[in-house]
Amino acid sequence: MSFGNFRVRSLHDGAITAVDAYSDRSFARHAHDEFGVGLVTSGAQRSWSGRGAVEAACGALITVNPGEVHDGMPIGEKRSWSMLYIQAPLICEIMADLTDGRTANRELHQPVVADRALACRFVRARRAALRADPARDLDEELLALFDGLTGTPPPSVRGVDRRILRLREAIDDDPAAQHRLPAMATQAGLSRFQTLRAFSRLTGLTPHAYIMQRRIDLARRLIGREMPLAEAAIEAGFADQSHMHRGFVARYGYTPGQYARAHRIRAAISYKSGAIFSH
Repeated sequence: MSFGNFRVRSLHDGAITAVDAYSDRSFARHAHDEFGVGLVTSGAQRSWSGRGAVEAACGALITVNPGEVHDGMPIGEKRSWSMLYIQAPLICEIMADLTDGRTANRELHQPVVADRALACRFVRARRAALRADPARDLDEELLALFDGLTGTPPPSVRGVDRRILRLREAIDDDPAAQHRLPAMATQAGLSRFQTLRAFSRLTGLTPHAYIMQRRIDLARRLIGREMPLAEAAIEAGFADQSHMHRGFVARYGYTPGQYARAHRIRAAISYKSGAIFSH
């Protein structure tokens, strides 16, 4: 047997461990100290856990609770998967947010979850965990992921519109500033999850997505004034020019450089037109 390849990365001061694997290995029964959530990315596997014997096909999420004994073996030749192992205190904090402070201890009851939308949430959470800036949107993505995994009913957000409006105004006034979800929640007097829910209901975007949009709006104005791209990126609050580049392409399909060139061409045409009509 070849057993395959494994890549292990420790993230955010050890709070999260990311494991990516492609293997035909069968694992003996074992347990982890952390919560585990992962996505089967090819093939399929069979496993036993305290919640029963299950099979997980490509595209399914697999979960494990701290201390839960389980094993795993491929169905067929090999399977690949991506896992996030998350320290219990971080998940307990998320659970407390999701239940409006009623509980910080909760188990994941489904060892296999075949849900495309939740799989997409996992992919976003994994990307956020792997980014260099750990707090940028990881809170939001983990809250969204575990909201779906636990099926927690949303806490009441009645009467918070004015506070959420003030948060939006603060972002609009200075999109380049550091608007972290925990600080926003504290300012509003709400949990992070309540803030996330209420802000999304008001704007149609999560706080992070709204901040990114407002930063792109600011960058477009700066680029339109012919500010160099690297300077515009920093001035608008992006980590660097490549960060701004990704934001443009994800939302519009074109790059900041293309946007800058279009503005230079428009300015040149306007100048020539003015010169022609001035004679």
